[in-house]
Amino acid sequence: MKNRQTPRNYLESIGPCQRRGETAGIYSICSSHRIVLEAAFAQAKEDKSPLLVEATCNQVNQFGGYSGMTPADFAEYVFSMARRMNFDQKRLMIGGDHLGPYVWRKEPAEKAMEKAQTMVSDCVRAGYSKIHLDASMPLGDDEDEIISNEISAKRAARLCNAAERTAEQIQQQDAYPLYVIGAEVPTPGGSTATEKDVPVSDPQEVSRFIEICKNEFSRNGLDNAWNRVIAVVVQPGIDFGETWVAHFNREAATRLSDLHDRLPGAMTYEIHATDFQTPQALEKMTQDHFALMKIGPCLTHSFREAVFALAHIEELWLAGRKSADLSGIKEELCRIMNADPGYWKSHHSAKSASDWTVLFSYLDRVRYYWNRLEVEDALARLFANLSGQIPQPLLSQYLPAQYRAVAEGIIPNDPASLIHHKIRDTLFPYASACRMAQNRE
Repeated sequence: MKNRQTPRNYLESIGPCQRRGETAGIYSICSSHRIVLEAAFAQAKEDKSPLLVEATCNQVNQFGGYSGMTPADFAEYVFSMARRMNFDQKRLMIGGDHLGPYVWRKEPAEKAMEKAQTMVSDCVRAGYSKIHLDASMPLGDDEDEIISNEISAKRAARLCNAAERTAEQIQQQDAYPLYVIGAEVPTPGGSTATEKDVPVSDPQEVSRFIEICKNEFSRNGLDNAWNRVIAVVVQPGIDFGETWVAHFNREAATRLSDLHDRLPGAMTYEIHATDFQTPQALEKMTQDHFALMKIGPCLTHSFREAVFALAHIEELWLAGRKSADLSGIKEELCRIMNADPGYWKSHHSAKSASDWTVLFSYLDRVRYYWNRLEVEDALARLFANLSGQIPQPLLSQYLPAQYRAVAEGIIPNDPASLIHHKIRDTLFPYASACRMAQNRE
């Protein structure tokens, strides 16, 4: 299968191609981390493939989110990086993940939905062309702890209506976004449950939810928008937690996979929390129609691994020099995380951020702290300290795959190149499973 000029066309083609028996898919980068995005741009540039970058409602919204960016800020951040890296912007798509009232879920439903509508409108106005409509959570004055599919669909249609009105105001055909629906979403950022608790979506429930959504869209005059629903979120039995990963089990997801042939229009499956899956599992997932894969924590986890490895090298190599000003980046991270534990405390039972279950966990709550000024300063000092040729025996000990790449002349022996290579090592199996290098224009 060849790309049809734009990532938008490619997204619309995945479901139909899968139903023709062709292996097709795409990974979505759910991260705003600069170095992670640089590595993703480099991978897509080499593959000559589309690149899909997404932000969640927690991360980016009209009030700034935890990233401090509005939808317009995030769009400019990503597109400016594309320009800096000479990446063809025609192959870049920005999406919004979990766009809905989640951030304001403790407020009364009407107020929460008004804010969610504004956020969705701002995303469309900023050029987001893929919108995940997620109104699956109970709001402040909802009586039940779990809302019905009917209420979820009604609120999703309301969000869609806001997006469509904004697109109409822009008066550009491509302004009308593609949509994703679905409430079968694992806990964002990883689970606090156990591996045994990971479910597989019931195909009958998925079909019922799709039908409810279709009817609700039609009642709201959103038939054209319904034709642009390119995926439904389902759970094929994968997730990750503090120290565990639930890997894809083909047999357990067979019935759900079989339903794909009966999905309407261009619809395929979108899968969240695909981080840390094995290359073999990713291949099977794409073959079984779980084709739109969301990743993020596994990439910042690889970034953290590389930084910590370089910090070990720094200490062994330079600690004996009187003039050395070591970065102390691990210690600085722990100090900041302990001073502001809001992003990790609820996910870990450990009392200190220095506990290995916090620092090395698959949940990678460390990722929320890399943009702190003190941590950025420590990282810059680490890079400066290792700007010379890192001794190859130390490279072999702490970054063996990158050591081989240096020895073979694939990458230079400098911190930025080593980190990029390690992140791309994690990303490559997703690109391979989705056949991104083959799906060229």
